[in-house]
Amino acid sequence: MSARLTADFWVRAYLTRLQAAHIPAYVVARGDVTAGAVLVKLATLDGQARLFQRSFDLMTGARAWVVLAEGAEAEVDASIAHQRRSDPDLWVIEIESREGRTLLDEEGLAD
Repeated sequence: MSARLTADFWVRAYLTRLQAAHIPAYVVARGDVTAGAVLVKLATLDGQARLFQRSFDLMTGARAWVVLAEGAEAEVDASIAHQRRSDPDLWVIEIESREGRTLLDEEGLAD
C-alpha cells in the first residue's frame, strides 16, 4: 500500500513538471490542501478546451485521467463553475497549450 500524496504536493509537483516542459499553467482555484480533488483544464487557445478529472477504475484498481467535459471554452468554464459549487475543496489547474499537451499521460501523474 503506497502513501497518498496531499493535493497541494501533487499540484506543486505537476506545475513543476509543466514548467520544465515549457507549458504555461496556473492554479485558478485552490482546494483543500490535503484531500481536495483536482481538475485540469486544457485551453488550446482557439476557443476550445478540455477538462480532465482523475478517475478510479474499479476493475483494475488503477487511476487514470478522463475527459469530464470538452468543447467551447465557455462551456468548459461553466462545467468547472458547476463542479466548484458542489465541491468547494476542488483544485483547478489551467494549462495553455495549442498542441494540447498536459503531461497527464506520463507515468506517475495518475497516482
